[in-house]
Amino acid sequence: MSTSPPGGCRSVVPVVGAARIQDRLAVPRVATYVEACQGDLDRALLLYRWNAILAGALWETLGHTEVLLRNAIHDALTTRHGMRGIAGSWFDDVDGELDRRARDEIITAKRRARRSAGVGVPPGKIVAELPFGFWRYLLARRYSATLWPAMRHAFPHLPGRDRVQLEEPVIRLHQVRNRIAHHEPLIREDIPARVADLEAVLDAIDPALRVWVRDDGGRLGAIIDQRP
Repeated sequence: MSTSPPGGCRSVVPVVGAARIQDRLAVPRVATYVEACQGDLDRALLLYRWNAILAGALWETLGHTEVLLRNAIHDALTTRHGMRGIAGSWFDDVDGELDRRARDEIITAKRRARRSAGVGVPPGKIVAELPFGFWRYLLARRYSATLWPAMRHAFPHLPGRDRVQLEEPVIRLHQVRNRIAHHEPLIREDIPARVADLEAVLDAIDPALRVWVRDDGGRLGAIIDQRP
C-alpha cells in the first residue's frame, strides 16, 4: 500500500479495472475526484464511492427535513386560509397572491395527484407532489408582507422571527439537494455547514424534531469523518 498523497486519500483499490470503471462512469465525471487525489485514479474511485455513501446519508436527512418543512408551511397557510373564511384551499390562490411559477407548480401537482388518487384529492397528496423548490420560494422576500406573517407561526423557535434566517439555510439545502439528485460531487461542499443548516431549520420548527432526525447513531458524522 502506497503512502497517502497530500489531501488525504488513505486507501487504494486494485489497479485492474480502474480505467474501465472511469470510462463507464465518464472521464469528465471522474475528473473532479482525480484532481482531488492528485491524479491517482485508484484513490479517486474510492473518493467517488465515499461521495455516493455521503450523498445517500445526507439525502435521507434532507428528506425528513423537507417533509417537516413543507408540512409546517402547509399547516400555517391552511390555518390562515380558514381564518379568512374563503372556500376551497390556499392552493387555489383565489386572491392571486402566488407568482406564476408557484401557480404552475400547483397545477402540475394537482394533475399528478389526481392521476394516482382520482377525484377528491386530499390536500396532503398535493403537498407531497410539490417540489422542495416550491417551498423554498414561498420563503422569498416577495411574500414577506402577504404569506410570511402567517407562515412565521410555523417556526416559533426562529430567532427574532426573521424570515431571512430561515430562507438562507433553506436555499443552501435546496442547492445541495439538487447536487445530490444529479449525482454531482459533494467533495467541495462544506458538509458540516449544511448539517448545521438542517439543524437550524428543524430547530426553528421544533427542537425535538432535530433530535429525532439526527438520531442516526452518529452515522452521518462518521461518514463525514471517513472521507478518503
